[in-house]
Amino acid sequence: MTPPSPLPSPLSPPADLLHAVAAIARAAGAAILEVYGSDFAVLAKADDSPLTVADERAEALIVAALQALAPAVPVVAEEAASCGAAPPPGARFWLVDALDGTREFVARNGEFTVNIALVEQGEPVLGVVHLPVGGRLYAGACGLGAWLEQPGQARRAIACRTTPAEGPVLACSRSHGDEAALARWLAGRTEYGAVARRIAAGSSLKFGLIAAGEADLYPRLGRTMEWDTAAGHAVLVAAGGSVRTLDGQPLRYGKPGWENPHFIARGLHSFTAA
Repeated sequence: MTPPSPLPSPLSPPADLLHAVAAIARAAGAAILEVYGSDFAVLAKADDSPLTVADERAEALIVAALQALAPAVPVVAEEAASCGAAPPPGARFWLVDALDGTREFVARNGEFTVNIALVEQGEPVLGVVHLPVGGRLYAGACGLGAWLEQPGQARRAIACRTTPAEGPVLACSRSHGDEAALARWLAGRTEYGAVARRIAAGSSLKFGLIAAGEADLYPRLGRTMEWDTAAGHAVLVAAGGSVRTLDGQPLRYGKPGWENPHFIARGLHSFTAA
């Protein structure tokens, strides 16, 4: 396999790149909040998922900023990719969901995120997940670890925890849950023991909860696209966790059609088969 080419100088240091991407995510978050506080319209895309002007403005901002940051690296962003305008991904590319959790945005519950990830050879190696409401920001990169920023608090390193003796905390989708499928998957999962409790959360926040040691397990048994998961995946792996398909294989990126199979995101646990 041919290794990816070096990132453009002077942004080669991953720490510098991660900070630059975090700043882009915050700027997109500010643009989203301008719309969030207004009487915005909600449109329906071809797949009946919602679309707002916030999605479009934030995506345009992020794409332009990433192209200025690393001109040689293609950007695959949800709205453009959904319209068939995605560039060839190549060995290295950005994956962007400028507003992950549009249903949460429309419901005004605050649980929507800005997701930006860098993918190399099918693996997300750098990611930022920003929650505009409240200002929380998760970031992580291969070899750097992961960290969390919250307004009024010092930035702190985060890491996955080992599953507690009383059982795992399960992170569940707030808007896309399939209770019957989840019950079937949990049946007989003796390697984890009984689930201690559940946390319902929107968008990529579920990856952040596991990365920060606040949850242990996120089974996703419904449809997702690559831009939905890549940033949270990168943060989680940087924090010591993993994301695998139901047959135990690493979740990969750059697939035809950009659709993910079902997957399980985990913290620290000796778990080998799903």
